[in-house]
Amino acid sequence: MPIPDESLAFNEMGDHQQRLEDLGAGRIATMDAQGIDVSILALTPPGTQPLPPVEAVRLSCAANDLAAATVSSNPSRFRSLSTLPMSSPPDVAGELARAADIGHVGTMVYGRSGGLFLDDPVYDDFFAAASQLRQPVFIHPQLPSAAVRDASYRGFDPTTDLALATFGWGWHLDAGLAALRLILRGTFDRHPDLQIVLGHWGEMLLFWLDRANSLSRIAGLQRSVSDYMRSNFFITTSGMLNPALLQHALSVTCVDRLIFSTDYPFQQPTRDDVSSFLEHFSSDEEREMFSSSNAASLYGLDIG
Repeated sequence: MPIPDESLAFNEMGDHQQRLEDLGAGRIATMDAQGIDVSILALTPPGTQPLPPVEAVRLSCAANDLAAATVSSNPSRFRSLSTLPMSSPPDVAGELARAADIGHVGTMVYGRSGGLFLDDPVYDDFFAAASQLRQPVFIHPQLPSAAVRDASYRGFDPTTDLALATFGWGWHLDAGLAALRLILRGTFDRHPDLQIVLGHWGEMLLFWLDRANSLSRIAGLQRSVSDYMRSNFFITTSGMLNPALLQHALSVTCVDRLIFSTDYPFQQPTRDDVSSFLEHFSSDEEREMFSSSNAASLYGLDIG
């Protein structure tokens, strides 16, 4: 049996568990209060990726069926991202296609499954399928491996150790590294139409592009890391409504690559918080792109 992911403890804090399990009236009431018309649902970390292959396949299918049923019961308010059995590479592309057929608008994965990085060649069929099916791939943070935690995230009390390895630092470094490895592996040279989504303002990558660009020549890529970020990556806010982060993002990528998100229920900005943040865009057109049309275009949403 796999060791339970310690970050699951965050799901049980406060009323998180109750909110996560509510796929009906309570969630919609919160959306109404925040001024959100449509939410895209996804399974919380660690998904099914740490599970043995057979179990990962079974539970991924079950999660996708449940999410599809939830969307079908309230199609004006919900869409969903699929869960994939990444620990069973031969089954990933097939489940992605099945999930797309039943209405999922994209998928959410993590940067590592056991000892396999997301850029491992065994997943290239998955990325080919995602590109062909026009299914954006959201790379969500996950708990760093035990070896990395032992080397870099221990030495404090258990709670501080976990916080340092997750929301305080490790989650985001891990996800940003997974994205950077995809670029260096030539994934977007092979699949130029593939679209990746990163939360938390790009998981640190947007703030280190000057240095990361130097890797392109060494890795023999066709373009700079910055170019891939501007053409193959969308960036979401994950509830971090900080104008300084917005201004930096706009300095290294384009407004048509930025998407509003709340990271519910872990972040719960109020309607006033959202409205105040939107005032930092320079025009109504930019505000509409960020808050609605970019996501609608990326995920093929008909929400008019």
